[in-house]
Amino acid sequence: MSTFTRKLKAAVPAMLLCASLSGVSTMSHADAINPNAPISVVEKWDKTFAESSKVDHRKVTFQNRYGITLVGDLYLPKERGDRKLAAIAVSGPFGAVKEQSSGLYAQTLAENGFVTLAFDPSYTGESGGYPRNVASPDINTEDFSAAVDFLGLQKEVDRARIGLLGICGWGGMALNAAAMDTRVKAVATSVMYDMSRAMGHGVGDGKDRYSTADRRAVLQYLNEQRWKDAQSGTIAHAGHDIYVDDKGKVSTSERILPETLPANPNPVLKEFFDYYRMPRGFHARSVNSTGAWTATTPLSFMNMPLLSYANEIAIPTLIVTGENAHSRYFAEDAFKAIGSKEKELVIVPGANHVDLYDNVAGKIPFTKFEQFFETNLE
Repeated sequence: MSTFTRKLKAAVPAMLLCASLSGVSTMSHADAINPNAPISVVEKWDKTFAESSKVDHRKVTFQNRYGITLVGDLYLPKERGDRKLAAIAVSGPFGAVKEQSSGLYAQTLAENGFVTLAFDPSYTGESGGYPRNVASPDINTEDFSAAVDFLGLQKEVDRARIGLLGICGWGGMALNAAAMDTRVKAVATSVMYDMSRAMGHGVGDGKDRYSTADRRAVLQYLNEQRWKDAQSGTIAHAGHDIYVDDKGKVSTSERILPETLPANPNPVLKEFFDYYRMPRGFHARSVNSTGAWTATTPLSFMNMPLLSYANEIAIPTLIVTGENAHSRYFAEDAFKAIGSKEKELVIVPGANHVDLYDNVAGKIPFTKFEQFFETNLE
């Protein structure tokens, strides 16, 4: 055995060693040595929004309790003095990266006096985790708590004044974390999705799409994909919104968004395409901009409802959605389920779902978010 092989065998599990040496795995050499390490930590400004002169910005890394190293952007007000400040962890949308919406929200809130952390969830963006492009109701909820860990250790932060903000699919994760993590003092969401409901019951027109038979057909489809992955030794990728026709036939797309927009597209598809696939919001590390999740990602979401304990959320909660957002029913139903006596539902007039990803339409109620966190993280 060579010196190199002895060192490698000591550094990685035997399974990873065999896979990497046999050529079965598609991991790079760096990934094989530490699959939980960051993919990159890009220092240059590569966001989809302009850099603010009112904040200090630095790249940071931290670990969740599964040992995955997350990469984030920490934003601090320039005029902060020596006092300890309230802090907010921000993530989302589902399939986005911190260089997109979450970074914009974080930077804007930092301009108004908060320490903010926009981070890439496990397995996505610059954060570690193999295989790539996996989502998990458990691990991604933990990612928010790991962000709380990190913020609470910063000298600029008052650890008794930490909040969460989840956008789109990370709205449900933020609420799930708020139901469990007693260190969180306030939680807000913007155009939230409950991803366990979305994948487990289908996103419909104001209501769930799947019948019981449809749901069973989706589970059979996904578990058949598990056989294919196990037999091939590779991991297939596909869209997470799975279609069941009136004959029970199941299908999905190879990508979350198509390379080009079809003629007469569904209006919701066009919303997403006009953000993620166009210069307005495109980012090469975004799952939504460039590819798809692992094909079996929906399985855990189908069996683990995120908002099971929403009635135990006792902290101040702000739910923001758009009047014309296709996701509005997720927000309204979550608002009803939340147990806090200090909760507010804000419906932004004329806004669709993607209008609240960036401020091209001028509809993100940043003042409302600022006031909410100022009041409840005082």
